[in-house]
Amino acid sequence: MPKTLRKLIGTVLIIVLVLAYAFLATIIASATLGRAHWSVHLLYFFVTGLLWVLPAMWIIKWMHKADRPKDQVTTR
Repeated sequence: MPKTLRKLIGTVLIIVLVLAYAFLATIIASATLGRAHWSVHLLYFFVTGLLWVLPAMWIIKWMHKADRPKDQVTTR
């Protein structure tokens, strides 16, 4: 797959990931942290605010993977 196509797909995937993750994290917080102490809210949003980075890093690593040379054909 050409690098430019991987970058386009990766960009769309990251946007979808961030939107879905924020939506899900907010729903979970609303359902479970209603009357919790402010420090629990702070800890929850700190952890969930950083957790989305793990799948995003994988997508970015995949986006920037080098193209395979065209003369290199794999047979399986």
